[in-house]
Amino acid sequence: MSALAAVLADPAYHDYLSIIKGARNGFVYGVKVRFPHALIMAILFGRGDWKTRFRAIYRATRQHALNLAKFVSLYKTVLLVQKKLNGGVQRSADTFIAGLVTGYVVFGDRNAVNEQIVLYVCSRVVASFIPRAASPYSMSSASSSVVKPVPPDARKFSIFAALCWGAVMWLFNERGETIQPGMFHSMVYLYRDSEHWNSLRTLLWHNK
Repeated sequence: MSALAAVLADPAYHDYLSIIKGARNGFVYGVKVRFPHALIMAILFGRGDWKTRFRAIYRATRQHALNLAKFVSLYKTVLLVQKKLNGGVQRSADTFIAGLVTGYVVFGDRNAVNEQIVLYVCSRVVASFIPRAASPYSMSSASSSVVKPVPPDARKFSIFAALCWGAVMWLFNERGETIQPGMFHSMVYLYRDSEHWNSLRTLLWHNK
C-alpha cells in the first residue's frame, strides 16, 4: 500500500493519473446530468410502455456518461502529447487544438445526445462574447413552429462540433471568467478537480 501511495503522490505520474481520474469524473458527471433529464422526459413525453422508456433512459445516460468520459480522457491525452512535443511547456493554443481534435472524434457523430451537448456548448461559446455585466442577466423567449425540423448535415455537424469544443476548451483555459457559471463549475469538476487526489479513494471513488 505504501508503494501505491508513493505512486499516487509522485509528480512523475501525475499527468497520467489525471487522465484516469478525468475519465472517472466525466462518467460520473454524465450520469448525474443525463439520468434525471432523461427520466423527466420519459415521464412527460415518453412513448410506449415503461420497459421501453427505461431502456431509452439507460441508453441516453450511458451514451452521455461514456462520451464525457472519453472526451475528458482523450482531451487530457492530446494535451499531454502536445506538452511532451513542446519540451514540457503547454502553449495557449494547445487547449484549442486538443478540444478541436477530441470534439471531432467523440462528438462528431450526429445523434440526439451529441447534438444536445454540442448545441449547449455552442451557446456558451457564443454567450462568452457578450460584454460582462455587474448584475445577473435574465432571458425570456417565446417561439412557435409549424414546420418539421430538419437535422443538420452530418459532415457540417462534425466540423461544427469540433469548432465548438475547441473554442470552449480554449475559453475555459484562457478566459474562464466569460463562461456561463453553470458550465464553468461543470468544467472545473471535469478538468481541474481531476488533477488532484490524495489516495486511491479520491482517485477512483470520490472526487474529494
